[in-house]
Amino acid sequence: MINIFVNGCNGRMGRTVISQIENFDNLNLVGGFDINKDETSTFPIFNDFKDIDVKIDVIVDFSYITMTLDMLEYASKNHIPIVIATTGFTAEQENMIKEYSKNLPIFKSSNMSFDINLMSKIVAEVAKKLSNADIEIIETHHNQKKDSPSGTALLLANAINEVFDNKKEYVFDRHSKSEKRSPNEIGFSSIRGGNIVGEHTVQFFSPYETFEIKHTSYSRNLFADGALKAAEFLANQPNGFYNMNDLV
Repeated sequence: MINIFVNGCNGRMGRTVISQIENFDNLNLVGGFDINKDETSTFPIFNDFKDIDVKIDVIVDFSYITMTLDMLEYASKNHIPIVIATTGFTAEQENMIKEYSKNLPIFKSSNMSFDINLMSKIVAEVAKKLSNADIEIIETHHNQKKDSPSGTALLLANAINEVFDNKKEYVFDRHSKSEKRSPNEIGFSSIRGGNIVGEHTVQFFSPYETFEIKHTSYSRNLFADGALKAAEFLANQPNGFYNMNDLV
């Protein structure tokens, strides 16, 4: 059995991960970490690292940036593999995470969905064929999401940008600009409202037609399952930095 510890266990995604663990015969929930304790919980919940007294094989992290980085430091000190599904890190923080991976196995993805990662490969191929098209990414999420644009939108943009040797400019806000659109842009639009799980659309605008690729998530279970499959994978890996391409 692989002992799973959930960081951000009382959050929306943390609770979803916990509910999905029972669908995996080889995974065992041993505890969680959250700043808010739940006295009715059926498993140990900690809010201080020094109090953690359970044997952990893999940490699954669905929390927020500062909480992730604190847990990453704990994981490094105790050499515990960690799956990071939190998004919104700065470039400096991303580099810090990769530095940590020299000392422990880290699996990180902006989206734990297999289909989204397939979509990233598809949009990159389309970008090669439609190299002169204007590219826009629209993402829609629930009103509780904090980061904008979503990590998934950036994942898709990065896949496209690699085709152009990372020379594309990301434009997140045109409100302050009074100029026509540059052909070198990848534009982003973020919509927040209601309880929508997630929707991502990549649009390629040519002079006489538009090509659009869209992915819609209907349940958070798919992200939880992806993270738990990543935990299964990571449990037996050497130190290093892994992502969905390694899992797939």
